[in-house]
Amino acid sequence: MPPMMQSFLLVALGGALGAVARLAMTLWLSRSIVLVPLGTFASNLIGCFVMGIVVQLLASPGWFSHSELITQQNRLFFAVGFCGSFTTLSALVVEMSNLMQRGEVLPAFAYLCATMIGGFACFYAGAALIRSVVQTQGG
Repeated sequence: MPPMMQSFLLVALGGALGAVARLAMTLWLSRSIVLVPLGTFASNLIGCFVMGIVVQLLASPGWFSHSELITQQNRLFFAVGFCGSFTTLSALVVEMSNLMQRGEVLPAFAYLCATMIGGFACFYAGAALIRSVVQTQGG
């Protein structure tokens, strides 16, 4: 199979799995009664955490570099495919719009801030986790 076709298939497979996982999380968390949509919020934070792990693995030479844990194909599958469809800015915007149309401006603003700050914190936590593992392994 040509490398370009393999790349497209990996992104498609990761994207399909990410989209299904996001739908499952949204349905599972929609049972709770809260002011903000927990499914999209949780998906965005978890996706940022996973992306932090992937980015740090790519940036850090160490014990995994020889094992080919993060190959170009794995990066396409996890970062571009899975995280790309598991996290979603468009759902965040639609849900914020729905909150604002119901007059829930403060929860909409809190949702936006919590997602942005939480997303960055989760990305950093994922990267920090990998840095700590690499230091522990002596790489």
